[in-house]
Amino acid sequence: MGPWRCLLLLPLLAPALRAQQQQFMEYVERRLTLLEERISQWHDQSSRYSTELRDFKNQVLGMLEAAEKEREVMRAEAESAAVRVDRLEREVDYLETQNPAPPCVEVDETLMDKQVATAKQRKNEKYTKLTDCSDTIASVRAMKILKRFGSASGLWTKDAAGSSEKIYVFDGTANDTVYVFPRMREFTLFSATRKAARIKLPYPWVGTGHLVYDGHLYYIRQQGLSFQVIKFNLANKTVVDSSVFPAEEQIPVFGLSPSTYIEVSADEEGLWAIYATKEDEKNMCLAKLDPASLDIEQMWDTPCPRENAEGAFVVCGALHVVYNTRLPSRARVQCVFDVSGTLAPEDASLVYFPKRYGSHSSLKYSPRERQIYAWDDGYQIIYRMEMKKKLEV
Repeated sequence: MGPWRCLLLLPLLAPALRAQQQQFMEYVERRLTLLEERISQWHDQSSRYSTELRDFKNQVLGMLEAAEKEREVMRAEAESAAVRVDRLEREVDYLETQNPAPPCVEVDETLMDKQVATAKQRKNEKYTKLTDCSDTIASVRAMKILKRFGSASGLWTKDAAGSSEKIYVFDGTANDTVYVFPRMREFTLFSATRKAARIKLPYPWVGTGHLVYDGHLYYIRQQGLSFQVIKFNLANKTVVDSSVFPAEEQIPVFGLSPSTYIEVSADEEGLWAIYATKEDEKNMCLAKLDPASLDIEQMWDTPCPRENAEGAFVVCGALHVVYNTRLPSRARVQCVFDVSGTLAPEDASLVYFPKRYGSHSSLKYSPRERQIYAWDDGYQIIYRMEMKKKLEV
């Protein structure tokens, strides 16, 4: 075909080429539109999946929170069951040992009035010491944490006068069963109460102011608005004597321990009772007890305030009051009252205890060991004391 013929065909082929080009462009546009639709669908599906995943996550978190609450409920039920089992064990032990029935202790009102009158006659008199003890606390020499046993409040001690190595444990501020471990080693090694002997008391105690002294337990019982000091023989498990404490309108003796109304303490001079009444509700009172008859031999109004006090004990005839804060901090002996007048309160050393876990619910001084058995937020602690003569203060 010659060149002149090709030139003749070009006008005829141009419309066909333009038509094909138009079709190709329409095809490309359709493909792009379809691709955009698919991208839009993918975006919508992705958003929906993200929303569903977020809703599923929130649902799972809610289920986990519900499971955690159920776990706490089950744990509380398990603890409650353990308490019931422990109570059942105590009841079984009681039936097995067949403790004698508690005696009926009647209060002789005339005798009590006579005791109160005698004590008031000698109130705030200077005390005539029975021993030559003239020591006072210089500092806390050491602290030993034995273990954690029982509830946040309680009491543990040895016999303050006898030679027995038995450990007596009072768990809680209102109970009727005392745990007895034969030695310190058994108390330290064994955590289960079934390893200890149990003494079921004829009357429940109140507070943490009790004391083991010369084979007897002196503990506080509440009857309405009055309080009794019960003398219980630990050998034959019987009540030897009982006396209504001769103080009217008693209030908690320690501002930070509201369950303790009477603190029975022992030192080199014998037995003491620390208490407080509405008559002088700001400060504590101190009384000397006859361990044989529970008579009040003498009484004193002390300058030691109740506010922020968490415990107290007597050393060589001097009351030592331990203070803290509402938010537990470092405890310290900040008030000392010497009944013999040998040591003036302002001359006593300010003694600090090491920082521990919370606040003391009980502090029991052992005169034969010169150390304190403390109960601190469920932890049993021994404080060893550094002593010096009062005249050196």
